[in-house]
Amino acid sequence: MIETDICIIGTGPVGLFAVFEAGLLKMRCHLIDALPQVGGQLSEIYPHKPIYDIPGYPSINAQELVDNLMQQIEPFHPTYTLGERVETIARQDDKSFVIGTNEDTQVHCKVIVIAGGLGCFEPRKPAIERLEEFEHGKGVAYMVKNPETFRDKEIVLAGGGDSALDWAIFLSNISKKVTLVHRGETFRGAPDSAEKVFNLAKEGKIDLILKANLTKIDGNGTLKEVFYEDELKQMQSIQADYLIPLFGLSPKLGPIANWGLGIEKSQIVVDTTDYSTNVEGIYAIGDINTYPGKLKLILCGFHEGAIMMQSAFKHVFPDKHLSFKYTTVNGVHEF
Repeated sequence: MIETDICIIGTGPVGLFAVFEAGLLKMRCHLIDALPQVGGQLSEIYPHKPIYDIPGYPSINAQELVDNLMQQIEPFHPTYTLGERVETIARQDDKSFVIGTNEDTQVHCKVIVIAGGLGCFEPRKPAIERLEEFEHGKGVAYMVKNPETFRDKEIVLAGGGDSALDWAIFLSNISKKVTLVHRGETFRGAPDSAEKVFNLAKEGKIDLILKANLTKIDGNGTLKEVFYEDELKQMQSIQADYLIPLFGLSPKLGPIANWGLGIEKSQIVVDTTDYSTNVEGIYAIGDINTYPGKLKLILCGFHEGAIMMQSAFKHVFPDKHLSFKYTTVNGVHEF
């Protein structure tokens, strides 16, 4: 039995930063993740993706952010169970919890923090002909794990969100040709990124095709051509070494759905006072939670983790109270 104050389910950036906030309050953390390494989606799906909305970093690669967070929490000595999925949660008589994984690892804790991102996830695939035929290294990729794979290649990106915009900008510097196909004429992603993409198109550094829908792909063993229907309903084609459809991920909560938590559209409903769930002692932070005005941003998850840990402290140390000291010209003050 692993003994800890707080068990954090999920080792993405929000879960890792929660360890830092817990450490400041002298609380021990154990983290569990179904993936074999820390970092969540950042490490598993797009470790080289540039991130532009982390305060103090005009741009930082996803894996670099994870590495920095790991360095930040190292002084607090968190422990990990990786490559295992949480299956069960059992409430104890003293209101603590025993967590069980699919590999029979057991963790005894006073507080549970669910920071599982989108939970179990899989890419949303476009409904086009012969798509699966070119998966598994034959030309269709649903994520960019290593940008060097696409150096000096002809790339077709599809989508209208942040990932499509960010990768169009990044790959325009290393790929032979980048074409971005979008079914609309405006983008859902950050306005600044959209403006950069439009400027790259004007400069001839990328091809931008709007109000178009992918229809099929073709090739002989590997991808050679991508077909789309333009705004005039005419069929067009693009030569391509790779097609990268970026239509988001389909979240699946997995066993979390059976823990008696309030669920809304595959997300956990929380109270924004402290990001607690309807089960006392269980909190949810990051993309896995939902509340009015929710923004799925890493920095918002950081904020949720900081607020949440103040409440968690009361569960871990019910007989203590938080106190702070500060110094002014009039002396030392405590509250």
